[in-house]
Amino acid sequence: MRSRFMVCIMSGARTAPALFFLGCSALALGVSSASQEHREAEYYVAAVYEHRSVLSPTPLELVGRQEALELMKQNLDVYEQQVMAAAQKGVQIIVFPEDGIHGFNFTRTSIYPFLDFMPSPKLVRWNPCLEPFRFNDTEVLQRLSCMAIKGGMFLVANLGTKQPCLSSDPGCPWDGRYQFNTNVVFSDNGTLVDRYRKHNLYFEAAFDTPANVDLITFDTPFAGKFGMFTCFDILFFDPTIRLLRDFEVKHIVYPTAWMNQLPLLAAIEIQKAFATAFGVNILAANIHHPTLGMTGSGIHTPLKSFWYHDMDDPKGHLIIAQVATNPQGLTGTGNTTSEMDLSHRKFLKILSGDPYCEKDAQEVHCDEAAKWNVNVPPTFHSEMMYDNFTLVPVWGKEGHLQVCSHSLCCHLLYERPTLSKELYALGVFDGLHTVHGTYYIQTCALVKCGGLGFDTCGQEITEAEGLFDFHLWGNFSTLYIFPLFLTSGMTLDTPDQLGWENDHYFLRKRGLSSGLVTAALYGRLYERK
Repeated sequence: MRSRFMVCIMSGARTAPALFFLGCSALALGVSSASQEHREAEYYVAAVYEHRSVLSPTPLELVGRQEALELMKQNLDVYEQQVMAAAQKGVQIIVFPEDGIHGFNFTRTSIYPFLDFMPSPKLVRWNPCLEPFRFNDTEVLQRLSCMAIKGGMFLVANLGTKQPCLSSDPGCPWDGRYQFNTNVVFSDNGTLVDRYRKHNLYFEAAFDTPANVDLITFDTPFAGKFGMFTCFDILFFDPTIRLLRDFEVKHIVYPTAWMNQLPLLAAIEIQKAFATAFGVNILAANIHHPTLGMTGSGIHTPLKSFWYHDMDDPKGHLIIAQVATNPQGLTGTGNTTSEMDLSHRKFLKILSGDPYCEKDAQEVHCDEAAKWNVNVPPTFHSEMMYDNFTLVPVWGKEGHLQVCSHSLCCHLLYERPTLSKELYALGVFDGLHTVHGTYYIQTCALVKCGGLGFDTCGQEITEAEGLFDFHLWGNFSTLYIFPLFLTSGMTLDTPDQLGWENDHYFLRKRGLSSGLVTAALYGRLYERK
């Protein structure tokens, strides 16, 4: 099945999500009476472009500046086409991906001709389009500035930049310059508003980590304050959490070059989880190189998403959406359902340790919580995302399962309308992730396995048939938990409810519209790295 979607989802939907197969100039507004966002809220129009960049055929070889500019011009020409297409739809801000202009796989030396000089916007007020001769080696910045003017919109892009340093600077590299992976934002009049230098590099030998974390926000006349970070930063406290905590931003621009890794870290999966977890809008632009597993962009609010994921089409894709200036979050007591259904009463009783009782016309029936574990399934181990998960199989049409690792115990209370010929498992991991980055996670995950053998649980799959009504919860030691939710065909879904109950964090969902691939609570313990 082709994995190609540009989709809008609404929280609380009980039918199949509306699928919009849109061309590059199409506009997806997604305003619906079913939306939980205030009808009175004001909106702005945003765009993200998933770009298939023209790459250097010899990234390890040193070329001249002119040759580098000629390659980057090919990518910038596409950017300008997308800006003008977006302008026709009234877009006020557009975001382009990480590495979209210069590409990747460079060495520190070979990337040098692709770098622009970057003055600090905090020290210098500069409009590169109107003042092109003020600084040398700023051709890319000039072109982006002129695009912002021509399109009449704020523009966010990523490029490589250089900054000379003195030998008296103890951090100055051996070649006398810093090289940074840099996001820039231009206002609609072409002024360089600010820049962000990526802090959490992902095996990027060509670039330096800034001595101090850039905590960057910028103001817009249409939506107020935006924050900005890049790709791998999304999994770390600095700058991401500090930006949300200390500056109270509600809108994030997010250039990324993300390689999808299922079942827990697909690009659109983590983007949507971030918006839901923190109650913010995120404008996420990914690079498009399907052969490298790189696709997945979106405009995500806590309750609604417009996204694109395509492992087949070689072309880039423009997403345009109307976004609320005041996003309404999913979490919190305000989202508790007024109608306490049977499964939620069972969930609360299990948490409290009390018997669950229900009445029929003749008598009262009580089920101890332990009854759900009369036939305890076997525990097994399998590798998921390079981590050694402890899992239990999910068998039967209903049940309550528990699986523990170290201090974390994960629970699943589930009912299945019909059984499919697939193996699902509930897994737990509480420990230090050490492959492709080092960081501490606590994870409770309900996943479809790759086959019927226990050793296939944790494999990368995208198609599923199994339907569940369920509560997933755990006794997490962190407040920072990403609700990951992916259904068949790389389709996003939104939980019905998230929140804390008796020191346990839970996710609740009823009425899946397609088979479940992953439902997970992905906790980050930043203090344990």
